[in-house]
Amino acid sequence: MTESIISLDSINPIEFFGVNNGKLDLLKKKFPLLKILSRGTQLKLSGAPEEVASAQEKITQIISYLERNGNLSENYFEQILGDEEKVDHFKDRNANEILVFGPNGRNVKARTANQKKMVSLADKNDIIFAIGPAGTGKTYTAVALAVRALKNKAVRKIILTRPAVEAGENLGFLPGDLKEKIDPYLRPLYDALDDMIPADKLSYFMTNRVIEIAPLAYMRGRTLDNAFIILDEAQNATELQLKMFLTRIGASAKAIITGDLTQIDLPKNQKSGLEKATRILRNIDGIGYLQLDEEDVVRHRLVKAIIRAYDAAKDKEER
Repeated sequence: MTESIISLDSINPIEFFGVNNGKLDLLKKKFPLLKILSRGTQLKLSGAPEEVASAQEKITQIISYLERNGNLSENYFEQILGDEEKVDHFKDRNANEILVFGPNGRNVKARTANQKKMVSLADKNDIIFAIGPAGTGKTYTAVALAVRALKNKAVRKIILTRPAVEAGENLGFLPGDLKEKIDPYLRPLYDALDDMIPADKLSYFMTNRVIEIAPLAYMRGRTLDNAFIILDEAQNATELQLKMFLTRIGASAKAIITGDLTQIDLPKNQKSGLEKATRILRNIDGIGYLQLDEEDVVRHRLVKAIIRAYDAAKDKEER
């Protein structure tokens, strides 16, 4: 008699067990000689060693599929239990394009040519710079890539950071402690995560520091390893800050630096380090560079027109 406990922490247990435990019943039907008990996010198998091993193999396939795709029909669940050779036939043809399956079946994927190029660059390089105007999906795509890496166990944690530079406002006048002052500034990163990870899972990750969101200054002195790191709004990092960040990256880490050189909020006596970094590091093997433009804007249709209008005004002023 052998016992085995399988954790379902990496997936939504409801997707595994099914409505009214419909999928769990299929699993029990497939392995009638096993005693199968569900306890929260755990599955307990008891029975003959060969039966337990066989069930574990099928359950691992199902968990792996759910980690990649987020949901699984009863029909496909039954196919996995019945014949693994048929599994590829039922896979979503667009599965390779989908980065993350978020809550409520939301599919997160690259939507423009440059966003797809960003995904490709991230797969081939350990560091990439993604530069472009507001609304081009730089941060959102970067966060999706980080969440995908975490779900695929390619990294052990996600670190999201921004320079704590006020966009025309002074953080010192805001109420609350430092975290309460900083959190609203980091809100876009939280919003992206909300789209990709269920609330209870995200809370668990944040509490256990699997996902960390912090101002750039907090990176000083650290070695960031086995992590997917995103530096957002990098146009507001000085040359020394950007060099500090880039030299924190450990041997088993990946990093994406995003920014918009037209929206620098640094004081007039400080220069952004982003332009210099992209210029002097662009030809280093393992560092990718991507320039997004208004064609990549995925917000309201008027955002493209607004960006073009500002660019045209800037061209006139420079003549």
